[in-house]
Amino acid sequence: MKNSAMQELKTDNVVEVTRDELPVYCPVSDAALWSSHPRQFIPLGDAPEASCSYCGTVFRLVDNKGSNE
Repeated sequence: MKNSAMQELKTDNVVEVTRDELPVYCPVSDAALWSSHPRQFIPLGDAPEASCSYCGTVFRLVDNKGSNE
């Protein structure tokens, strides 16, 4: 039961960040109060994408924000 509740809390959010914004952490500063959890630093040094183990938010390293290429 607890695992299914945690699955419901996971989101499909993707946060794009650039190298000058590293290190990044979750929850992000503008996150809603209901989605608060302990601060987790997201390791983007070895891979261009990583997710938060608490809420599932995906952090993606991009060259330029707003660029989908």
